[in-house]
Amino acid sequence: MRTHFIHDRNEIDLILKQCKTCYVAMSDNDIPYVLPLNFAMDGDRVILHSAQVGRMWETIKKNPKLCINWTLGEELAWQDVQVGCSYRVKSKSVMVEGTAEIVEEMEEKERLVKKFMTQYSELPFKFNEPAIRNVGIILVHIDQLSAKEFGVKVQK
Repeated sequence: MRTHFIHDRNEIDLILKQCKTCYVAMSDNDIPYVLPLNFAMDGDRVILHSAQVGRMWETIKKNPKLCINWTLGEELAWQDVQVGCSYRVKSKSVMVEGTAEIVEEMEEKERLVKKFMTQYSELPFKFNEPAIRNVGIILVHIDQLSAKEFGVKVQK
């Protein structure tokens, strides 16, 4: 079984579109902190949302550098059923290293919240002013993007 890098951005975007959750890693004074979050893409930026208070929010204010992972697939595969080291999980993974920006401008927040919902539904959502004001929107600017496919059969 092999691991292959995925370089085609269209293929990467297809992986992201199929994912429902990402895992966001942060560092709070050298203490690692990881959270599962919902997300959406806005070109070369990742949209995250949360309450405007709490550990994640305070960590991002102190250190806006993040790492985000998406993993698609959980099928077990092996080359030899009796050789433990030949087992893999067939999956595709995308990783982003980036810098978080807290979005406060109301029109941009509303645009991003609507874009966020397109990851999960094709319905046209409307939001009232208190909903937009009270949600925390974090835009992650991608510094590095990589993707891999795991558990690919070796061609003989």
